[in-house]
Amino acid sequence: MKGSLGFRRTALAGAALATALGGGAFLVACGAGGQGDGGAPAAAGTPARLSVADSYIPLPPAGGMAAGYLTVRNDGGQGDELVKVSSPGASSVTMHRSTASTMEQVERLDVPANGALQLARGGNHLMIMGWQKAPALGDELELDLTFARTGTISVKVPVKELTYRPGQQ
Repeated sequence: MKGSLGFRRTALAGAALATALGGGAFLVACGAGGQGDGGAPAAAGTPARLSVADSYIPLPPAGGMAAGYLTVRNDGGQGDELVKVSSPGASSVTMHRSTASTMEQVERLDVPANGALQLARGGNHLMIMGWQKAPALGDELELDLTFARTGTISVKVPVKELTYRPGQQ
């Protein structure tokens, strides 16, 4: 009987150890949902974590007014708003929303929690006027994006061919 009891204790201890190790491996495999790991969205209320991607300005005809496009990604659990855009290389940068038949200037654009604000052809976009020097292909224009909660993010936006489409080149 004593040998049988010792075997049970050893078996139970082994089962407990296997469960603990298996659970630990599961937790490591699942991760904590950190930045850029493809994990779960950030919890509601966590601060906005903004980044800018796919920025470009199609070369304007004769150096005049130009549109600007980009994507603002928010990996945080709290939304933000783009409230101002400026540039040391242009006298005016305004935010616009296009619909099927109109274009209107807007004062702010939402950046949703765990989402993105996309400025793209046919939708939300920037209008850039009063260039300090005529833009040429390959030039970069600094844009200062000011957000209600996050503050200002400066990005260098390249001037591309008029027909440029990100992801299609």
